[in-house]
Amino acid sequence: MSPISARNYINGEWRAVQNTFESTNPADRREIVGTAPASTIDEVNQAVASAAEAFKTWRELSWVQRAEIIDRFAQLLKREVENLGVLCTRECGKALNEGRAEAVEALHMAQYVAGLGRMPTGFTISSEIPAKDAFILRKPKGVVACITPWNFPLAVPLWVLLPSLLVGNTVVYKPAEQTPICGHKMMELFVEAGFPAGVVNIIHGDGPTVGDPLVKHKDVAVILFTGSRAVGKYIQQTAAGDLYKFVATELGGKNGTIVLEDADIDLAVNACVLGAFKTAGQRCVSTSRVIIDRKIEPEFTKRFLEKVSRIKIGNGINEDVFMGPLIEASGLEKWKVHNAKAIEEGAEILVEGKELTDGLYAHGSYASPFVYRFNEYKKNTFCLREEAFSPHLAIIGVSGMEEAVEVYNDTDYGLSMAVITEDFRKWRWVRDHADYGLGYVNLPSIGAEVHLPFGGVKSSGNGHPGAEGIIESVTHRVAFTVNHGKEIVMAQGLTTTV
Repeated sequence: MSPISARNYINGEWRAVQNTFESTNPADRREIVGTAPASTIDEVNQAVASAAEAFKTWRELSWVQRAEIIDRFAQLLKREVENLGVLCTRECGKALNEGRAEAVEALHMAQYVAGLGRMPTGFTISSEIPAKDAFILRKPKGVVACITPWNFPLAVPLWVLLPSLLVGNTVVYKPAEQTPICGHKMMELFVEAGFPAGVVNIIHGDGPTVGDPLVKHKDVAVILFTGSRAVGKYIQQTAAGDLYKFVATELGGKNGTIVLEDADIDLAVNACVLGAFKTAGQRCVSTSRVIIDRKIEPEFTKRFLEKVSRIKIGNGINEDVFMGPLIEASGLEKWKVHNAKAIEEGAEILVEGKELTDGLYAHGSYASPFVYRFNEYKKNTFCLREEAFSPHLAIIGVSGMEEAVEVYNDTDYGLSMAVITEDFRKWRWVRDHADYGLGYVNLPSIGAEVHLPFGGVKSSGNGHPGAEGIIESVTHRVAFTVNHGKEIVMAQGLTTTV
């Protein structure tokens, strides 16, 4: 396929490109997927100014009118699902079935948000005074900066852009520099759908040059960020200097699948293989810890390792590939560091993952799964507490449900959790005592649906910055009270007597 030339889209115009950077296929770096603009702070300022001006008129439309434009976008997205799925695989390296699934998830988000346009946007509440009506309404906040990750370059942007647009905000969208072409292709659909000039703007570039001035811009009211804990913390601290700015972040996890003694072992094996190794472990919700009752750990481990041995690794564009490459060399180096720490901290190595460099692997950042075991939980270990974001998995033996949850909670993160059990009382107890934002029973720790909130607790973020939960982040809930009487009567007994 010929390389695609991405451009910035500002105030309803595709802008000329001066300096560019390349986006290459992580499965084979010889393949150039496209080029994108290396934007400047001037272009950031132009994009924000465009969005701020467009906000004046976009907010005047009704939710229904804005939803109709989003519905047009959804129809175009449906037309392009297969093409976008293939592009996603080529640009971020995930297996083709994952690329297709992500394109479908993006479509689901567009359909969901279009439907929200005809749902109630507020409600009437009784006042203490019979002659008064009180209302709670949602109002848009203004310009929303959407800074999105490379590992879900289709779905996550729509989790944040579409709800922001529906409620009346305007958007400046910065896709990850590793996957600019996916962002560009979606921007083409926004343009074709007929969004007015300035309502949706896209600027490409890296974090220091583009992301940082976007976060600091005085006319940005909301920042929606998905990415690393370090960058998310920096954004929150930076934005705190402007009291009016709101930040919603989703910052990763050290996720666990808890396998209790009554678990269906085959189901548990399948859940853990999917949760740990799809997208090569490069999901914020990937399972990096299997916390399992010692009574069934040997049998589980035997079956699990047998299935891991059959994982096919390669270029995700091939239909039979289960796991693709890491996104870039730095991800491979991080994987090596986490593996080395597991060895240093006394783990029993069950599968010594290897960097793959021969033959078809020569031009990508490939690694095979690294799996290790602790028969006794070891506190304060780097390998069991820090996010590896790679095919790196610990199996941890515990005695019973309560110890399993204690081990699960012993990390700074709290994003995704799964529990495998046949006992509804046990999963209910785990549900109520584990620290997480996304919970699953007899499922992998992956598999979010767009009509549910997405986000975590503790160091995994400060709320629900994606999918259903984001409406709270991009609107003000305002109180509005109307007096229908001829006199002023106050709920607290105040009068107009002077």
